[in-house]
Amino acid sequence: MFAEFCFTQHLILYPKMKEYLQFYIDGQWVDPVQPETLDVINPATEQAFAVVSVGNKNDVDLAVKAARNAFNHYSTWSVAQRSELLENVLATYEKRIGDIGDAIMNEMGAPRYLAHGSQAVTGINHIKSAIKSLNTFEFEREMDGKLIRHESIGVCGMITPWNWPINQIASKVSPALAAGCAMLLKPSEIAPISGIVFTEILHEAGVPAGVFNLVNGYGVTVGEAMSAHPDIDMMSFTGSARGGIAVAKASADSVKRVGQELGGKSANIILQDADIAMAVDKGVHFMMNNSGQSCNAPTRMLVPNSKMDEAIAAATNAAMNVTVGDPDKEGVEIGPVVSEAQFNKIQGLIEKGIDEKAELIAGGMGKPDNLDKGYYVKPTVFANVKNDMTIAREEIFGPVLAILGYDDEDEAVTIANDSDYGLSAYVYSDDFEHARRVANRLRAGQVHINYKTGDTDTPFGGYKQSGNGREKGLWGLQEFLEVKAITGYQA
Repeated sequence: MFAEFCFTQHLILYPKMKEYLQFYIDGQWVDPVQPETLDVINPATEQAFAVVSVGNKNDVDLAVKAARNAFNHYSTWSVAQRSELLENVLATYEKRIGDIGDAIMNEMGAPRYLAHGSQAVTGINHIKSAIKSLNTFEFEREMDGKLIRHESIGVCGMITPWNWPINQIASKVSPALAAGCAMLLKPSEIAPISGIVFTEILHEAGVPAGVFNLVNGYGVTVGEAMSAHPDIDMMSFTGSARGGIAVAKASADSVKRVGQELGGKSANIILQDADIAMAVDKGVHFMMNNSGQSCNAPTRMLVPNSKMDEAIAAATNAAMNVTVGDPDKEGVEIGPVVSEAQFNKIQGLIEKGIDEKAELIAGGMGKPDNLDKGYYVKPTVFANVKNDMTIAREEIFGPVLAILGYDDEDEAVTIANDSDYGLSAYVYSDDFEHARRVANRLRAGQVHINYKTGDTDTPFGGYKQSGNGREKGLWGLQEFLEVKAITGYQA
């Protein structure tokens, strides 16, 4: 049942430059219909380290045809067969985890500890979570003389982002395989290499031909073709709200299911009874993780106005102690942001914060000292921010924190919920009962008390413009299932 080999497309052009010029369709690496390439830039060096092909509608058509044919057989596999396949994927992933970590470090600038630790390890955890969910889920049950079945939704299109690349790939592919779906993945064109390594892993693990397919390319071509394709039953998208809207509109004519995990502007309420200095210090470092390029980052810190001075002192000190530098260097906390375009966007928003009279207490425009090469951003903190300012409304996706003041708890909750987004929220208190009461009032898909994060069994998704549906664990599995009721089941 399982293939015994895997093949790699790496062709050395010159030291550290590799070509990945084929797509993975119907169980083999194939040339694109129309040759077109794109350099992949290492944001720490501003130099290309790889080149990939980008596809078009014709490549999508071939991949979807392969997936449709494969689905007819794979959807009939038993739970035991799918579980065995995922166990093989897990074992193969564990052997290649170093390659995954290296790819992430090079393609999006995550420091080595983050790329090889948190980022690469999430792939293992998502596969394990999918196996656990598959083996515990009740796919059939009788209810009042009826049979209720959960069946594979069909062929799924997946579009994933660059900021946590393997996390989002594994959180979609793993439960889709568990559900018995066939699929086509388009990773971010900015960070596609980890997706290619993941594809090699799936091939070596014996995923049947056509069940998983990979086409690299741009959202406006490959993503659009996937969303509009009549033979794709579901689109699973993670990215910006603008991208999610485009996917939903293109999907509307075929009335396919659309799962969206979009942006965030998460509030972090530090309550009056908290240790302000400790809570602020932890909040700054937590938010700056991954260079602030996380959709659930606590980017709006709410502190009591009566303790604003203490919060400013703690935040300034914390920001000054965030170490920025070469991702491959020991002791670096954050690396560059992912691209020149992202760097320029962040610089524009920092400038907007200054123009709107927010109080700049750390960082600011330009690159950190002694880092003239690479897309590095100064760890930046604004204080006395008003919730109608641009830096409090827009997702910056960089190491930029806004501190807002509040007079009482009701005002804090009102400010926190006054956002177009609702992905995550945070509450910090020395009184857990107090924190729980506030958490219940926040309009967000996840609420973290004292920076305690969820795991890969915890449902992840948001309210409002942060999207719809949920990923991870049993909730992630159910995203890829349809519900069928068979009546007259009993004579």
